[in-house]
Amino acid sequence: MEDIINRTKAGSGRDHRRSGQGKLFVIGIGPGNPLDRTRRAEQSIAACSLVVGYTPYVDSLADLYSDQELYTSGMRQELQRCRYALEQAAQGRNVALVSSGDAGIYGMAGLAMEIAAAQKIEIPIEVVPGVTAASAAAARLGAPLMLDSAIISLSDLLISWGTIVKRLEAVAAADMVVSLYNPRSKKRVLQLEQAAEIFLRHRPETTPVGIVTSIGEGTETLVFSDLGHFLGEKIGMSSLVIIGNSTTCLIGRRMVTPRGYGL
Repeated sequence: MEDIINRTKAGSGRDHRRSGQGKLFVIGIGPGNPLDRTRRAEQSIAACSLVVGYTPYVDSLADLYSDQELYTSGMRQELQRCRYALEQAAQGRNVALVSSGDAGIYGMAGLAMEIAAAQKIEIPIEVVPGVTAASAAAARLGAPLMLDSAIISLSDLLISWGTIVKRLEAVAAADMVVSLYNPRSKKRVLQLEQAAEIFLRHRPETTPVGIVTSIGEGTETLVFSDLGHFLGEKIGMSSLVIIGNSTTCLIGRRMVTPRGYGL
């Protein structure tokens, strides 16, 4: 387990306060590309004296720092990061707790609110939205989310696989486009295969499937496939898989779900 790292930049000491009361900003920083960060996210980070987050996410914001203190840690350290951010805000500091994508979609916003309530920490908490992976991937692929869609994570770390299967079954039967987060890892490979089996019971093999890996990074890859063949593609934890519905089609090199306008 990676140790928590507290990194104070040279010249640190600025203490942003608001009428003596600290504030926690839970900030979605987008999929990784600075161009996909919102202006509000950048302004919120600038208003804070402390930035807390998963090490790669905090490192990706280096162009925004002046004299902020940085508090970083590795994977599965979410509870510690949230607690530290809340404690520091309760002491009067403005704190940025950063998440990739959108902080309220598989991010840190809900956890921060749960811990604040459990520990009776009464401070202002502002959620700053960001570009989530589903919308970023959809934009790269074309326009596959034009109708009702769902987002489902295939990670069973915090939720049972049986519950995830029920949700996959419901979405597949409802003919909804689905964005699959955390589709496959080195140890977790059968879940994506089972998800494919579920959707194949409701949709033809020719249903378009788009795969975007390392969204917004220099190593980004884009793959167009279909439900019958996409499992053969390179898919990992940094990938997002979008499975179309019964009307989704390819228009040139764009994956599109028609909205239903008569043309």
